[in-house]
Amino acid sequence: MSTAERPALEQSRHLATEIPGPRSRELAARQAASVPGALAPTMPVYAARAYDGILEDVDGNRLIDLGSGIAVTSVGAAAPAVVENVQSQVAEFTHTCFMVTPYEGYVEVAERLGEKSPVPGETRTALFNSGAEAVENAVKVARAYTGRQAVAAFDHAYHGRTTLTMALTAKQMPYKHSFGPFAPEVYRVPGSYPLRDGGLDGVAAAQATISALEKQIGADSLAAVIMEPVQGEGGFIVPAEGFLPTVVDWCRENGVLFIADEVQSGFARTGAWFACEHEGIEPDLITTAKGIAGGMPLSALTGRAEIMDSVHAGGLGGTYGGNPVACAAALGVFETIESQGLIEAAQRIEQVIRGHFEQNADDRIGEVRGRGAMMAIEFVDPATGAPDAELCGAVAKAVRETGVILLTCGTYGNVVRFLPPLTISEELLREGLQEVTDALKAV
Repeated sequence: MSTAERPALEQSRHLATEIPGPRSRELAARQAASVPGALAPTMPVYAARAYDGILEDVDGNRLIDLGSGIAVTSVGAAAPAVVENVQSQVAEFTHTCFMVTPYEGYVEVAERLGEKSPVPGETRTALFNSGAEAVENAVKVARAYTGRQAVAAFDHAYHGRTTLTMALTAKQMPYKHSFGPFAPEVYRVPGSYPLRDGGLDGVAAAQATISALEKQIGADSLAAVIMEPVQGEGGFIVPAEGFLPTVVDWCRENGVLFIADEVQSGFARTGAWFACEHEGIEPDLITTAKGIAGGMPLSALTGRAEIMDSVHAGGLGGTYGGNPVACAAALGVFETIESQGLIEAAQRIEQVIRGHFEQNADDRIGEVRGRGAMMAIEFVDPATGAPDAELCGAVAKAVRETGVILLTCGTYGNVVRFLPPLTISEELLREGLQEVTDALKAV
C-alpha cells in the first residue's frame, strides 16, 4: 500500500480497552514462550501503527508517544519522505554490500553528514548499523590515528551494550551486571552534573576532569576522550556552561582526540542539527544513529579527513553497514527536517515542556533540564535532595496506564525523560505532560 493510500491515523488519545488489552496480553504470552525475558518492554502493549505523536496498538488503543522509540522516530514513525524513499529503494535492490559494489545512496548520506556535522574542515564518513558499532569504530580510528591505546569516558555515560561499549558505559544495572570482563584500557573520569556537583561551575568541573585524566592516564597514553554533549541514559545531564569547551581545549593541546557521541542527541533532537553546536564544540570524531534514518538501522562515524583516512584499506566496514534501504530512509530524514522546520519545532517543544513545569512546580522535582526535545525532570526527596527512584517509578507507571508512552532513565533511576517526535502537535504534547503532573499529584 502506498503512502497516499494509507488511512490517516487520528492524532488523538483513545483507550478502546484497558492497558494492556486482550490482543496485547495474548502476544505477551507468546513472547514469554519464545523471547528471552531479558528483553523486557517498557509498555505492555504491541504496536500496530504509528504516525506523528500517536502510536496505535493491536487492540485499537491510541497512545500519546513521548518516547519516539528512544529518540529514533524524530521525524515521525512513518514520515512520508522516509516511506516513499524506502519503498522506491526496495523496488530497485535491497543489498549489495558497499564494500563489494558501492552505490550512490551511501555516498550521498556521507556528503550530507559532512555538510551538517560540526566536525571542522574536510570530513569523511563511514556508515554502520547501530550506535554501539559507530562508537566502537570511533575508538578503533582514534587508536589507529594516535598510536595510543587508552580511552576515557565519563561518570553517568552510556555508549552501548557490546563488550567495548559496556566498558565505556557507567551504569552497572542493567547494562553491565554479570557480563564482564570488559575491554581494557578504558578509564572513567568525573564530568559535570550541575544538580549534584556541589556548585561547581563548568570550568572548575572541567579542571577536575583534566586532573583525573593527567593523573590516572597521562595525556601521552590517551587516544581519545568520548562524551555525550547531553548525557542520555545517565539522566539527560547538560554539563555546566564552559565544561565542554575547556575539556576540548585540553584535548587539542595534548593531541588527544575528542569524540562526541551524538547517537541520542543528534539530528535536530536538541534544537540544532547536533548538540555540540550549542556550545560551539568542534569534535574530531562524531557518532550518530537513532534519529538518522527514521527507524531503519543505520549509524555513522564522521571525522576529520586526515583522521579517518589514517586507517588501512579494509580496516573499516561490515556486511550491512550503510544498507541502501537505510540510506534512502536517511535522505528522507534530511529532507523532512529541512522542509518541515523540525529544528525550530524542537526548540518550541523545549519551551512548552519548561513552561509546563514552571506553571506546575513541585518540590519533588529537583530539576527540569535538557535541550530541545530532549528534556527531563529529576525526582528528589525535597528534604534531602536525594534521588527518589520510587517516586519516579510510580509516576511513570501511572502515566503509562493512561495511554501515554513515557520513558525513564538516570544513574539513580529517578529521571523521567521526554523524547516526543518533533512532529507532535502542541495539543498532544500538553495533554501528555498534564498526565505526568496529575500522576505526581496523585502519588
